[in-house]
Amino acid sequence: MTDFDRTDARLLLALCERPRATGVELANSLGVSRNTVQARLTRWEEKEALTPIDHRVRPRSLGYSLQAFVTTRVDQHKLAEVTNHLRTIPEVLEVYGLSGASDMHIRIAAVDADDLYRVAGLILKIPGVERTNMSIAMSELIPYRTKPLLDREAGTARP
Repeated sequence: MTDFDRTDARLLLALCERPRATGVELANSLGVSRNTVQARLTRWEEKEALTPIDHRVRPRSLGYSLQAFVTTRVDQHKLAEVTNHLRTIPEVLEVYGLSGASDMHIRIAAVDADDLYRVAGLILKIPGVERTNMSIAMSELIPYRTKPLLDREAGTARP
């Protein structure tokens, strides 16, 4: 079951185009009531359906021009401990649990190559980390996006 219906998708698309629009402006542009807009925004907040605002801040704008992805093999008995330790490293942007040959996919940000080496060393020092493999991001070809999914839900997707 989806958390979003067609009106939700239209409202989110309007926010994509004008993130600073007021509830009244959004209601007028979509032909819905201000209460509808407010109720949906409140529901999304309560359900934690939207990512936090810091997701929109690009690490490069903070001086972290280098990004890398670290696939990690972890002692399964220490998975929670490793995850908690990764939370303490500010340069760790996100961590995914994986199935297959690796257990984790870690996205990290670094100022430069020396900083990247330092952060990689911090990850390797975590008790329970058995092996890592790092790839440096050369360019962002398709940034994180959900707009095409919203377009589909709103019925505005192009073939």
